[in-house]
Amino acid sequence: MRDPEPHFLEPLLGIVFDLDGTLVLSHHDFGRMRAEVVRLAERSGVTPGHLSVDDPIHKIVEAAREELRTSGAPDAVFYRFEAEYQHRVDAIELEALPRTTPRSGAGDLLATLSGRGFRLGLLTRSSEEFARRALLRTGLDPYFRYLRSRSAPGPAKPSPEALLLLLKDMGVPLDRALYVGDHLLDAECATRAQVRFYGILPDPSDSAAATMTADRFLAGGASAVAPDLPELARQLNVAKAPTP
Repeated sequence: MRDPEPHFLEPLLGIVFDLDGTLVLSHHDFGRMRAEVVRLAERSGVTPGHLSVDDPIHKIVEAAREELRTSGAPDAVFYRFEAEYQHRVDAIELEALPRTTPRSGAGDLLATLSGRGFRLGLLTRSSEEFARRALLRTGLDPYFRYLRSRSAPGPAKPSPEALLLLLKDMGVPLDRALYVGDHLLDAECATRAQVRFYGILPDPSDSAAATMTADRFLAGGASAVAPDLPELARQLNVAKAPTP
């Protein structure tokens, strides 16, 4: 088993964070989102039963697009599906806003990193509207001048291009960048972009907490894993270890 502690302290210039689960807790109804995407895809002509509600949303969408293309669906049908599923997912996502809270230690960590001159960015699969409103609601908005969401033009996470485009905006070279996230999709995005990745284990209130482990993160390419944000601050050398 690999050691989840970092073994290097090269000078970082920029740190990119995932949003939901990493910095804020929103408890989205992902099951409902996935079911709605499948329903809209089938209504657009995808064969019933070809899509699984157990797959991540981006995988469902990719499979639906591929089948619509290969079946020769008219452009109008293809574009209508794109617009409808995005509108529906956005609407369900916003329903979680009133229950969105900052993850413990998020404000202190970001304030410390910002005060020490790190360039901070946010890369999320949330919509631009949800991301901005969630940051405002949780008081984390002052720290994120640089943000890239699924609403941005071009590829979305887990495409490595999404991270590369954000780092370019931030003016941060790949070898001086770090991406922090709570999901294997985050690890996939970072490793494919050849950017250092630190995993943060899901909050105990998150349903993913029962299945996500440090070993899974390390196997997915993480250079280090932290159980929470205060420990991440210690690993980044911007805080002392918490008192037992």
